[in-house]
Amino acid sequence: MTLDATSQFIEQFNASYEQKHKAFEDNFWSTKMNLKGCSSDELTRTKNELDAFLGDETLLARVQQLLAAGGLTPENEKTLKIFERTFKCYIITDKEGVAMREELNRLEAKLAEDRRAFKLGYKDPVSGTFVEASSVQLRSIMRTSENEALRKACFDGMRSIGPFVAPQFVEIVKLRNKLARSLGFECYYDMKVTAAEGFGKHTLFPMLEKLVTRSKGIRDKALATLAKEKGESALQPWNMGYALAGDLSALQDPYFPFETAVNAWARSFAALGITYEGATMRLDLCDRQGKYSNGFCHWPQPAWVSSTRGWVPSQANFTSLATPGQVGSGHTALVTLMHEGGHAAHFANVRQPSPLFSQERAPTSIPYAENQSMFLDSLVGDAAWLGRYALSKEGKVIPWELVEREIRSLHNYKVFALTSMLAVPFFERGLYDMPEDKLTVDAMLKLADQVELDVQGVLSSRPLLSVPHPLTDESAAYYHGYILADCAVHQTRRHFLKKYGSLVDKEKIGADLKKIYWQPGNSRMFLDLIKEMTGSELSGDAWIEMMEQNVDELVIEEKKAFEEAVKKGPKYGPKDNVDLDMRVILVHGDEVISDSKECKGGLTEACEKFEEWIGVNFHAKK
Repeated sequence: MTLDATSQFIEQFNASYEQKHKAFEDNFWSTKMNLKGCSSDELTRTKNELDAFLGDETLLARVQQLLAAGGLTPENEKTLKIFERTFKCYIITDKEGVAMREELNRLEAKLAEDRRAFKLGYKDPVSGTFVEASSVQLRSIMRTSENEALRKACFDGMRSIGPFVAPQFVEIVKLRNKLARSLGFECYYDMKVTAAEGFGKHTLFPMLEKLVTRSKGIRDKALATLAKEKGESALQPWNMGYALAGDLSALQDPYFPFETAVNAWARSFAALGITYEGATMRLDLCDRQGKYSNGFCHWPQPAWVSSTRGWVPSQANFTSLATPGQVGSGHTALVTLMHEGGHAAHFANVRQPSPLFSQERAPTSIPYAENQSMFLDSLVGDAAWLGRYALSKEGKVIPWELVEREIRSLHNYKVFALTSMLAVPFFERGLYDMPEDKLTVDAMLKLADQVELDVQGVLSSRPLLSVPHPLTDESAAYYHGYILADCAVHQTRRHFLKKYGSLVDKEKIGADLKKIYWQPGNSRMFLDLIKEMTGSELSGDAWIEMMEQNVDELVIEEKKAFEEAVKKGPKYGPKDNVDLDMRVILVHGDEVISDSKECKGGLTEACEKFEEWIGVNFHAKK
């Protein structure tokens, strides 16, 4: 096929971007997973090359020249406009700015390397010996252990992260602000939110402040209720998670076996009509020493439609931090699978004429991306989902009594999830608003505690400086996206409940998500897509209404949904071979556990091999 000059330029540009994007993402994965041969220097080099490509002024000038000439096909015009939008997020015109960006890449890679090597853990309250544990393990113990002294030791371990990262992070914050101000922005946070959302921090934070104000009364009531029911000590950060969960996590644990989590996720998504359009997904699900301390999903190969190669399916790298056998690990893994698998489904279904439409960085809206994953992971909390998919190894459904107990135990405290999320952007705003001569390690640590007290009402079991997002450019000034996304999640849930009557195993929901939310990629603005899907402007109304719902009314609704779910059962059973139109490779670091492409039984057989591997490598070692 012969291409005109504009189409040739677009195709060549796409190929060049695709190569540089993949080189960086391959190194991102290898360093975050701590694979053999991983190199922080290579990560920095490939990040600099990608940044340099996206910051190339001559390419922007060529794009603008083609746009000004006119006579373009609608598709070429749309593609050139996303090129222009993307360039404007990254172009730095002066050599000093480029040098600052490269230095930031080096500093962030060094901090990530040091954080990965940091000996995190707790001091055993009985023996006094130091026990290594990841942040995920520390938080899990705080939620599930009956031993308060052990919970306190784990909290102290979490608190040790802040003083360790702060000295390097202070210098990164200063340099980020210097770079942003050289580009004409008020601060780094203003630069990041403007690039991703198209509006600045002075538009964003009034929205967040409204949520703080509307939720404060609910928060204070919840804290008072918790103290009254469980005692004042329940408000201590090392006790709060346990006071909320108590022995519930342990009682529910048999119905969320870690080794069957992949199977449950695959069947649940298949029943929603979700497919991955020929994608390949690499899953690294278990925690280990040196592994990055947060789940994520990235795309070394974005999905797009090439004018010469046709459909290019996505490749996704997906990780979680489960410790099989630890109480709560199965539930955590399942929620992570639903969440990150939701990201993967979204980006696998973007069908546009350039990989720039389907990559997760600016100008892709953060809440647009998070809305997809958070909507899908929200299903795990629904009685209609639990009645179908929360099964023990023996195939027994979770008892209604445990579901009701969870509702009554947690519903009045769901506001804590909101305030925990709100604390992160307010902490980051405080950092970037702080005068440089006032920004010290001590000031950073004090700010973190003060924001927790102001927004959450108490110190958090997850100290703000233990949250990994602010430390790297990809996820810094990002957390507000989860909050706006949660507003969209509750609005979307309300829309689908009105349209279809229920959410679980509704095949038409997958079709609606694909058509309205997923296929456009970042060619459409987040707020416009929410309005198209739900018929209303984005607001926090549905979220606040959920938190204000009377718990007795909620129990009646959920019991009916649960009984119907148990009676009907899931659309696909545990042994059914579901087809997500995706190759799944299950790995543990450098080790390949199973590959659905190599299994005659497809994904179902790959899941069975994974279950066997867990049995040998975790359960058998106990």
